[in-house]
Amino acid sequence: MKDDSRKIEKGDTYISLTNNKEYIKEAIEKGAQKVIVEEGNYEIETQIVKNTRNYLIKYLDNKYKNKFKKIKIIGITGTNGKTTSCYLLWQILNKLNIKCAYIGTIGFYMDKKITNLNNTTPDILDIYTMINKCIDNNYKYIVMEVSSQALDMNRLGKLKFDYAVFTNLTQDHLDYHKTINNYIKAKQILFKHTKNAVINIDDKYSKEFLLNNKNYTFGYNNSNYVISNYKINKYTSFNLNNKKYKTNILGKYNINNLVISLIILDLEKLKLNKTILTKLSYPPGRLELVEKNTNKIFIDYAHTPDGVEKVINTIKELKHNRIITIIGCGGNRDITKRPKMGLIASSLSDYVIFTSDNPRNEKPELIIKDMIQNIDTSNYEIEINRKNAITKGIQMLEKNDILLLLGKGHEDYQIIGNTKYHFSDIEIVKNSI
Repeated sequence: MKDDSRKIEKGDTYISLTNNKEYIKEAIEKGAQKVIVEEGNYEIETQIVKNTRNYLIKYLDNKYKNKFKKIKIIGITGTNGKTTSCYLLWQILNKLNIKCAYIGTIGFYMDKKITNLNNTTPDILDIYTMINKCIDNNYKYIVMEVSSQALDMNRLGKLKFDYAVFTNLTQDHLDYHKTINNYIKAKQILFKHTKNAVINIDDKYSKEFLLNNKNYTFGYNNSNYVISNYKINKYTSFNLNNKKYKTNILGKYNINNLVISLIILDLEKLKLNKTILTKLSYPPGRLELVEKNTNKIFIDYAHTPDGVEKVINTIKELKHNRIITIIGCGGNRDITKRPKMGLIASSLSDYVIFTSDNPRNEKPELIIKDMIQNIDTSNYEIEINRKNAITKGIQMLEKNDILLLLGKGHEDYQIIGNTKYHFSDIEIVKNSI
C-alpha cells in the first residue's frame, strides 16, 4: 500500500489521504490495481471508507503492532534540540555496537544516511515503512524527532513509544498553532503514547509534560538526574548525579542534549564507554565549523529567539576578538519572532549582517525591516543577497574573529517565491576561503 501517487508501481494499492482526484488518476495510470478513497467511482477496484487516514492508521496498527514490539522507539520533541539530541544518541548507541536508526530533520539514517525526508517527522506510512526496514535488519532502537505539526496532524497514528523526551519549549510555529497553549497541547500528545517520559525540568513548561507516565526529570536543580559543575575549556566537562563526564561537544544547551543520551543508556542499563563522548560529531548544520587561519566560522540552524541566544552565548565562551553574525528570518512564518531574533543578534554580537533566509512569498527587505525595528544601535548592516552577505562577512574577519551563519544550517536550498534553488551556506563558505 502506498499513499504517494508518484511512487506507485504496477500492482500496488493506492490509498488517497487527500482525496485529490488528480493524484488518484495518476496512481491508476501508473498501474495501481486498487484505490482506497472516501468517495468516487473508478475503473479499477475501489474501496470506499469514511476516513482514509483513520483507515490507514487502523490497518497499520493491526498489521504491525506485534512486530514493532521487537524494537524500542524513542521520540524526542521540543522547540530546540531535537536534531542534536537524536543524532547524539544515534551516534553513541552505534559506537557501542548497538544498532540504532534515526528519523528526523536531516534524514533517515541506519548505519549511515539512507535518504532525505520532506518533513522532520514523515507521514505515517513512511514511518511504518522505515521502522519495518529497521526491524528486518535487526535494529534494536529507533530515535525519532517528533514535531508538533506531525502530532497535531496525526502523522504518528497509534505508534507506541518506549520513551518520550521533552527538551524545551519556546516561541516557534505560531503561524501554524496560533497560540502557545495550542503548541503545548500538540506536543503533549506524544506523552500520551509512551511508557516512559524524560523531561527537562528546568524549562518553564516542563510540568505540562509530567503526565501519567514513569517520569524521569533532568536539570541543574532538583531532578532525578542533576547536572552540575559545567565548565568549558579544551573539552566541556560536567557532572551528572556526581559522575564526571567530558565531551568535545560545546555549550550548556548541548550538555542538555547529551544528557538525554546518558539517561536513556542508564534506564536501559547499557554500559557507556566514556571515551566515546570526546569523539562525537554534531549533526550537519549544527555548530558546523570551518576554520580560516585564526578565525572560526560556524554554520548553525538556529532559527528561533531561544536558539539564536543559546548559540551566540555558547560561542562567546570561546576565546575570540569579535563575533560577527549573519542572520535572516523565513518568509510566510511566525512574524512575531523576527524583532526578538534581530534584537538578540545585535545585542550579543559585535556586528550583524541581516540578510535573506528562505523569503518564500514575502519581500526580503520587509522581513528584515521586521527584524531591525527594535534595534537602537548601529552595529549592523543589511545585505539582502545571502551569498554576498556571507562573502562580506568572511572579508570582514580580523585576527581571532568568529563568524556565525545562522538560520539555514544543513539546508542546501533557498526558497524564493514558490521555487527552491540550490543554496548551501557551508558550500559558499568553503568556496570563499
